[in-house]
Amino acid sequence: MFYVDKRLQYPVKVESPDPVYARMLQQAIGGIEGEIRVCMQYFFQAWGSRGPTTKYRDMLLNTATEEMGHIEMLATAVAMNLENAPTKLQEAGVADKVVGAVMGGENPRHVVEGMLHRHLLSTGMAAFPANCEGVPFDMSHVYASGNLAADMYCNVAAETTGRVLAVRLSNATNDPGMKDMWSFLIARDTMHQQQWLAVIEELGGYEGSLPIPNSFPQSEEHQKYNYSFFATGVEGSPAPEGRWTSGPSLDGKGVYNVVQNAPMGQEPVLGPARPDSGAQSQQIG
Repeated sequence: MFYVDKRLQYPVKVESPDPVYARMLQQAIGGIEGEIRVCMQYFFQAWGSRGPTTKYRDMLLNTATEEMGHIEMLATAVAMNLENAPTKLQEAGVADKVVGAVMGGENPRHVVEGMLHRHLLSTGMAAFPANCEGVPFDMSHVYASGNLAADMYCNVAAETTGRVLAVRLSNATNDPGMKDMWSFLIARDTMHQQQWLAVIEELGGYEGSLPIPNSFPQSEEHQKYNYSFFATGVEGSPAPEGRWTSGPSLDGKGVYNVVQNAPMGQEPVLGPARPDSGAQSQQIG
């Protein structure tokens, strides 16, 4: 169950409402890098958490609930940026050519008007669970595998891309209140990156957690290829050398090497099509 406090987790202030910026904020709510994604990801990871200890489940639940507070902050910021937005087409001249260029060369008037009217008609100038293009968040980027280590690596990726977006949105505004809000949210992204990496370290780091799942016996892997980098360029062309091509593997269980990728299997030859498959008669044989 959850408890509600009417106060925001951190103050949200807007000195100069900007409907264009409200549209950009929608990406941090319902985009694939956004807060709905991580909130749902952590909840479903927690709800499916198994093991002799509940601390990882409890940690995930705490952080997922915090992310709900971030959605609330951003939704508030969207609404506050829309307070003085125009509600008629002839008044919607709030975008210039720079906005059009930033948003992919679209007609800037259409870009802004479309989102303004979505905000007006669907939500009464409030935020909604969609990205900056108005595409609803559909949960397709929520990863909860049931494997703790795999989930932690997914969480690191989610928080790193989320922090990239947060930095870009901070750079896209000069409003002091929005800058202050992002300074807080960016700080939380920093902590969450460290948090998930700390779990990986607690699971044994690279040596203890990799390969995932570490419960599968590596003796059943093909030993010739489990630490080989496949060079798939033209035969004889040099492989891109790096940490992954020589020396001990990060998990300490193998040695990296380079193998020229070449066909090892047969050419597939399938039997004739079934008579009831709807194929051409020439395919049926």
